[in-house]
Amino acid sequence: MQAHQQEQSTDPVWVQICEAGELDPVARLASRLAILQHADAQDCTFYRPDEFDADAEEEDLGDARVLFLGPFQVPAEWDEAERVEFFGEDDPECFVSAYIECEAKPASKQYFTAESGDYLACMQSDGSVQMFYLYDYFEDENGRKCVLIRDDEELE
Repeated sequence: MQAHQQEQSTDPVWVQICEAGELDPVARLASRLAILQHADAQDCTFYRPDEFDADAEEEDLGDARVLFLGPFQVPAEWDEAERVEFFGEDDPECFVSAYIECEAKPASKQYFTAESGDYLACMQSDGSVQMFYLYDYFEDENGRKCVLIRDDEELE
């Protein structure tokens, strides 16, 4: 880890974020930077619906990088009832796994943490926008690994 990156790992805001999740700030920063700089990571924009008004405009949280890992793999220990409960009425083919990192620095006003219920919009290579719903996530020293549901509705 370079010297300036080491300094960032001891930034009080970053340390507080990591401690809240019981994560090692140095290891978590290394994974954050790796995801942000990964050649296959895509730019995306995050939106958060108003929890009190379903008809209200979503809040534009800002920009992030998403590193798609592929289709969501159901843990081997899940039984059929757990699978049915997890997927509900959604098509399991629409579930994908990805690491997500906000582009803003943690101490900035623009920093956000992606949460379940958020939406993200990714620009595709053909110029179209692909929307995803953040269904679930797990965070450890490797990053914030999310389960996303691809929205296959055409955007106008």
